[in-house]
Amino acid sequence: MENKYQYFKRDISWLSFNYRVLLEAADKSLPLYERINFISIYSSNLEEFYKIRVADHRAVASGATRNDEETVQSAIKLIDDITKEVNRQLEDRIRIFEGQILPELKKNHIIFYQGHDVASFHREYIRSFFREEIFPFLQPVPVSKDKIVSFLRDNRLYLAVRLYQHGTDINDPNHTQYFVIKMPYSKVPRFIELPPHENNYYIIYIEEIIKANIGMMFPGYAVDNSYCIKISRDADIFIDDNTSGIDIVEQVKKKVKKRKIGAVCRFVYDRAMPTDFLDFLIDAFHISRDELVPGDRHLNLEDLRLLPNPNRQLAKIDKPRPMRLNKLNSRNSIFEYVQEHDLMLHYPYHSFEHLIHFLYEAVHDSNTREILITQYRVAENSAVINTLIAAAQNGKKVTVFVELKARFDEENNLATAEMMKASGIKIIYSLPGLKVHAKVALVRRKVNDQPADIAYIGTGNFNEKTAIVYADCGLFTCNPHITHDLHTLFKTLQGKENPKFHTLLVARFNLIPELNKLIDREISLAKEGKEGRIILKMNALQDTAMIDRLYEASEQGVKIDLIIRGICCLIPNLPFSKNIRITRIVDSFLEHARIWYFGNNGKPKVYCGSPDWMRRNLYKRIEAVTPILDPAIQEEMIEMLNIQLSGNVKACYVDENLNNIFKYKRKCTHIRAQYVFYNYLKRKNEIPL
Repeated sequence: MENKYQYFKRDISWLSFNYRVLLEAADKSLPLYERINFISIYSSNLEEFYKIRVADHRAVASGATRNDEETVQSAIKLIDDITKEVNRQLEDRIRIFEGQILPELKKNHIIFYQGHDVASFHREYIRSFFREEIFPFLQPVPVSKDKIVSFLRDNRLYLAVRLYQHGTDINDPNHTQYFVIKMPYSKVPRFIELPPHENNYYIIYIEEIIKANIGMMFPGYAVDNSYCIKISRDADIFIDDNTSGIDIVEQVKKKVKKRKIGAVCRFVYDRAMPTDFLDFLIDAFHISRDELVPGDRHLNLEDLRLLPNPNRQLAKIDKPRPMRLNKLNSRNSIFEYVQEHDLMLHYPYHSFEHLIHFLYEAVHDSNTREILITQYRVAENSAVINTLIAAAQNGKKVTVFVELKARFDEENNLATAEMMKASGIKIIYSLPGLKVHAKVALVRRKVNDQPADIAYIGTGNFNEKTAIVYADCGLFTCNPHITHDLHTLFKTLQGKENPKFHTLLVARFNLIPELNKLIDREISLAKEGKEGRIILKMNALQDTAMIDRLYEASEQGVKIDLIIRGICCLIPNLPFSKNIRITRIVDSFLEHARIWYFGNNGKPKVYCGSPDWMRRNLYKRIEAVTPILDPAIQEEMIEMLNIQLSGNVKACYVDENLNNIFKYKRKCTHIRAQYVFYNYLKRKNEIPL
C-alpha cells in the first residue's frame, strides 16, 4: 500500500540548517567578529557536506557505487537540487559579507582589502613583503591539456595564472601558457596585517599580495589574469568493518592516507573567471561540469575564523563562562555526593573540570577497582586520556572502548589508543559492522564489600575542547539498576551475546521497542480525551519509521514539539502533522543534547542520551539512553525544554517549505534561550546549601 506520508530530503533539510547558520552573520545585534565567525562555520560545514554527502551521491550518479535507497536518476536529480540551493545561498553569503560585514569593519576603522583597491601608501610595503616573506615559498607548476603535471590537493587554495610571452599575440592560444600556484599557508598566514594609517587598520589576503606582484615570478611574460580555484575531494573512506581488532586497525592506517587523494566532488572557482580560461582548466584537470561550483573572488572562507582583530576597542565575543558547582566545590569527594544524589552537568554552562575531577578521584580512590569508558572523538593532549593513563599507572584496571570509525578522527583515535595501550590500559577496538556512539563511563567500586558503582551517561563526547562549544549534558548516578545495565553494556562491547537491559535504552536491543511503547502511551491518552504530549530535542530526525509514529501520534491529537538543530525529514503543517511544531535554535553554542519528554498523564518520563533518530543511530550503532529518575533533575530538564520552546531571539520555526521562520516579535518579551537557561542554572548554583 502506498505510504500517505511525506518527508523532506535529508540533504536539502541539512542545507536549510546551514543557511540558518549563515543568517547569524546577518544579525547586527551580535559582535562583529562573532558574525564573521558564523560565515566561517557556514563555509566549513559546506566543505564537509561536499566531501561526504555530495561525494556519495556523485558516486551513485556515475554508477561507481550502488545504494539501495538511491538510483542513478534520483542521485542526479538530488545533486541538481543541491547545486541550485547552494548557489542561492552563496549569493546571500556574498551579500552579507560584502554588503554588511565589510562596511561594518570599515566603520570600525578596519579596512579589509578585497581586490585592486590597495591604497598607494601600502604598495611599496606589499612589494617588499612579497619579495621577502612570500616569494621564496612559491612554486609555479605548468598546466597542460596533454598531461597532468600537477595534482590539486584537497581543500587547498591555488592561484590559476594565464600568461603569454611579450611580443606575441594574446589571442593566439599557441602562445598562451597556464600555471597553478599553491598558497603557502604553512609558511605565511592567510591574512596579513599592513601598517596602520591615519587611525585606520588594514588587512589583506595573501593571494591579493601575490596577484599584485605576480609579474615578478614570470620575467619575459605578461600576465593576462589570475583566479583562485580549489578542489574538494571525497573524504569518506570505506572500511570493511565485518572484521575486528588488528584488521580494522590496519585498514584505518592504510585508508586514511587515501583520503587526500579521493575522487573530485567539487571544483570551486572565482566566478569572474572567463569562460575560455575555465574550459581549459576543466579539460586539463579532467573536471566534470556537474562538479563546478562558482565561488567568490576569495575562496575557503572558513579561514575567516583566523581574521585578526587589530581594533581593541571593538566589542568582543562575550559568551557565558562555565561555572563550577558550589555543591561540589564544598565537598572533597564527588563520589560522596553522587552516592547521596544523582548529579546532572550541563556543558558548557557547567565546567567540564568536574568530569575530569570525577575521573581523577577514581585514580586515587582506594575503593575503585576498575574504570570503563568509551571514546568516540578524543581531544588532542586530552586531560581525560591523561587521567586514564594515570589510573592505569596507579594500579587501577582501566578498559577503554575506542571507536576507530569516527569520521575525521580515525588517526587521532588510533594514536591515542596506542598511547593508552602502551600505558597498560586495555583497549577494545571497533565492533564488526557497528559504530559505538554511546558516551558512557562506569567506575566500579566496593565499599565495605558492597558494590558502590558510579555510572555516567552523556550526550556528548569525553572531549574538553568541544565541551566549551557544544551544549550537552551528562548524568552521574549510583542507581543500581542503571549501573548494572551499564556494566552489561560494557560486557556486550567485549563480546557478551544476548544482553538484557532493564532501565537503560540501548540501540539495537531495547531502544526502539521502548520508544514505541512511550509513543503508544501518548496516543492512548489522546484517544481517551486526555493530554498526549511529546517533546523531542535532538540534532537530527531522519528515520522514516519513527517519523511515521510521530505522524500517527499527531493524527490522534498528541501535541508534539521537536527541538531539532539540523536535519529534520519530518514535514510540519500538513494534515497528518498539524499537531507538530519544529523549533531550530542556532546561537553561541552548538545545541547537541538529546533529551526526550513524554507527558505520561502528568507523570512525565524524561530521558537523555547519545542517539539522534537517524537510521544509522537506531540500527547501526550502539547508543545509550538513560531515564531521569531524580525528581529535581527531571524538573530541571523539563525547565530547559520549556525555556527552549519559549525562546524567540535565536529560535526559528521550520515550516513546510524548509524556511527558517524567526519567532522574534518586537512587542514580546525577548527570550534568548541559551542565556536564559544559563542564568537559571546560575541562580540554582547560588542557592545556599
